[in-house]
Amino acid sequence: MKFLRRIFGLGMLAAAGYALWRAYERRRVDAGVTWDSQPFPYPPQPRPEPRSPSAGTATWIEPESGACPTTHPVKAKLASGIFHVPGGANYDRTNADRCYASAEAAESDGLRPAKR
Repeated sequence: MKFLRRIFGLGMLAAAGYALWRAYERRRVDAGVTWDSQPFPYPPQPRPEPRSPSAGTATWIEPESGACPTTHPVKAKLASGIFHVPGGANYDRTNADRCYASAEAAESDGLRPAKR
């Protein structure tokens, strides 16, 4: 009976160690690396993900006290889901949540243009 308790205890210890190892491995970041499977005697080979030219560049920036800089003049309100372009009817009185460089960038984020 004592032998079975020791075997059970070692099994529980091994299971806890395996769970910790899996949690650690899940948290590791493999920056853009995927793995290709290989035939039996060979280990998987890393394959870097192709990145688009615009990857890592922000399409919008935070406004400074509700005003957008001249580099990103399009004002967007997230609550309403619309954006205002310079020269629009409500552009001057809109306090922006986000500032976009162009109307196309705002539309690609799912916003719609304001009615004129």
